[in-house]
Amino acid sequence: MKKLVVFLVLVFFVWGFVWVNNKWVVTTDYTVASTELPEAFDGKKIVQISDLHNAEFGKGQSSLIEKVEAEKPDAIFVTGDLIDSDRYDLEVSLDLVDALVEMTEVYFVIGNHEVSVNKLEEITAALEERGVIVLMNDAMQWELEGESIQIAGINDPLMDVNLTEEEFTREALDEADLKDEFTLLLAHRPEMFTTYVDEGIDVVFSGHAHGGQLRIPGLGGLIAPGQGWFPTMTEGVFEEGETQLVLSRGLGNSGFPLRIFNLPEIVSVTLEKE
Repeated sequence: MKKLVVFLVLVFFVWGFVWVNNKWVVTTDYTVASTELPEAFDGKKIVQISDLHNAEFGKGQSSLIEKVEAEKPDAIFVTGDLIDSDRYDLEVSLDLVDALVEMTEVYFVIGNHEVSVNKLEEITAALEERGVIVLMNDAMQWELEGESIQIAGINDPLMDVNLTEEEFTREALDEADLKDEFTLLLAHRPEMFTTYVDEGIDVVFSGHAHGGQLRIPGLGGLIAPGQGWFPTMTEGVFEEGETQLVLSRGLGNSGFPLRIFNLPEIVSVTLEKE
């Protein structure tokens, strides 16, 4: 009997640990400061959602929606892999989208899973029907009080396997035809950071790394798509030259089915005029 009790306690502990690591959404706050930011955008808040991979957080995504709503965002950026190509269920993701568009403007760029599922037109049409601004190698203006900044988004390199990721990224940015003004770029892949720096992008919002999927306390992520074992870019804000990159750990899983010591997160970024 004693052994059974110990076994049941152990099972409950493991179940609870796994549940928390995969269903407990946290909000990570960052401030991104720049002397180039127009005054009208000082203090504006952007919530970033990345790599949902069809994960569910409460009935109808209620837990996730509450987290986003609590931030009172001025804009929402969805940086790819809203769906998962191995367990495609667009409706799960649209439950979230339906709520997001009621809060503020929502901007979306595709990730590698939107490409690999071969339903890109279906996905983007459903998002645009709901009022989401889908950015596919293009840009638009965010205007406030007579000032403006540029919000741009580029496609995922998986769309053309005949090009290297760097070649694809440079061509995508060229096609976006960016203006010479403060730019917020939605780009799924953080491993292209050097390219974003070379192109003079001010702030980049990326996902894809899943926080390293399994995080080792004190050491960081174990493995990330595009970076392999012990990746150097898994979460946080990275800065080189005049470019800053905001990297979300994301929300869901792909490939390996669990997140360990890697809580799902939304990212809340406050813009600051230096």
